[in-house]
Order: sequence, then structure tokens, then C-alpha cells
Amino acid sequence: MIATKFPPDSPLVSDVVPSPNHGERRGVIRPEIILLHYTGMADAEVALTRLCQPGGEVSTHYFVYEDGRLVQCVPEERRAWHAGESSWAGMDDINSRSVGIEIVNPGHGLGYADFPDAQIATVIALVGDIAVRQRIAPHRILAHSDVAPVRKQDPGEKFPWWRLAAAGAALWVAPEPISELGGALKLGDRGNEVLALQNGLAEYGYGIPMNGEYDGATEAVVTAFQRHFRPARVDGVADVSTCKTLARLLATHADGA
Repeated sequence: MIATKFPPDSPLVSDVVPSPNHGERRGVIRPEIILLHYTGMADAEVALTRLCQPGGEVSTHYFVYEDGRLVQCVPEERRAWHAGESSWAGMDDINSRSVGIEIVNPGHGLGYADFPDAQIATVIALVGDIAVRQRIAPHRILAHSDVAPVRKQDPGEKFPWWRLAAAGAALWVAPEPISELGGALKLGDRGNEVLALQNGLAEYGYGIPMNGEYDGATEAVVTAFQRHFRPARVDGVADVSTCKTLARLLATHADGA
């Protein structure tokens, strides 16, 4: 496919750098998820080139530089290739169901950096713009690690989700303070408490086995939950803080936030 220029979907876009790597959305009329990533590469231009390389297997709808400049690579009506093997709320093919936003950051493997204020300001404005136009609810603004917890870590625990929530562009609750008191569920545990934890994570949308065993997949989902909602300690252990934060999130979601 030859990449051609197209009119940007958002007035926030400063340039269109078209990627040929996209297709038709499958089974949906419009996207219902906004999915946030980091680029995970040392150089922004190398990352953008990769996302727009003909014959490549990856792409994104939007690309946000550290200084806040915003590039669009794929029209929102098209299915970009950014989520990979993933699931949310019992549904797969997240590529068809989402708009992907790549945020320039070297990631965990290359000196994970704080996200600059100008970059986050653009992300907040963009997410808000997409959410209004596409009618996407705050609880459907997700991390790549949420939909692919075994494979992915991005955008990671340094991403300031609370700032998006303060602008009405994400769902967030104040994390329960960490305490060394109380029990914790961890790898190798099994029983009804583990099953209840799995049920709660699945209720929010995470793809998790419902087997009452704290296996590797459960640990990965707990880790993803902590990266997003309890970032002060990301260890895959469901301590009291993690469990109470999850309960608070579910109650807020049930109230229609």
C-alpha cells in the first residue's frame, strides 16, 4: 500500500506523516478504546520511521514528541497495527477497537524517563478530543500493558494517569497507601481469595484466568494493574494496598464514572 496524505482528524495535529500499515476495522463501527503506548526506542525519528516503514508490521494513529508536537500517521477510521495480541473485557482484536497513541519515551529497556509536561499536555488534549468525537468513556482509556499484560509494560508506572483523570480524560482513584501490615497474595498461592481477586480484575476488563491459582498470568495482570493504578510499588504481589485500590476502582466504575 502506498501511503498518501490525508486530512488530520484532530485540530491538534501539527503534521501528517502517513503510514501505509493499516486496514479496515473489523466488527466495529467506531473505536471504543484509546490505547496509550511508549515508543520504547532511543530516538524519536527512528521510532516514527519504523511506524511508517512500508512493509512494516506496526503503525499508530498518533505520535507525540517530547516537546508536545503531534503527528498523525493513520486516519482514525482505519485499523492501525499497534496493540498486537491483546484483549479487554472479553474481546480481542484490540487494533480494530482502538485508537493508538505512541508517546516518545525510551522505555524500561533504554533508560525509562519521566514524561515532559509539554508532552503530557498534548496527550491530555488529544485523548479528550478523541474521546468526545468517538464517544469513548474514561474507563476505556487504557495502557498497552492493560490489554497485553504478559507482553508489555508501556506506558509504565511513570505515566501520570491522575493528570488525565483530573482533566476528565481517564478513570483514576487515589491508591490505597502501602502498608506492610496485613496479608498478601502472591505467586503460588491458591484458593477462594485468589479467585475473588481474579474476579475483580476481570470485572474491570483485564484478561485473566479464573482458576483460583496465583499463576504467572495472574501475577502479570496484577503487575499491569499496579503500573496503572498503584504505581508506587510494582511487584506483582496483591497486597492490601493493591486489593483496596482495585475495590475502590470497581466501586467508582459501578457508580458510572
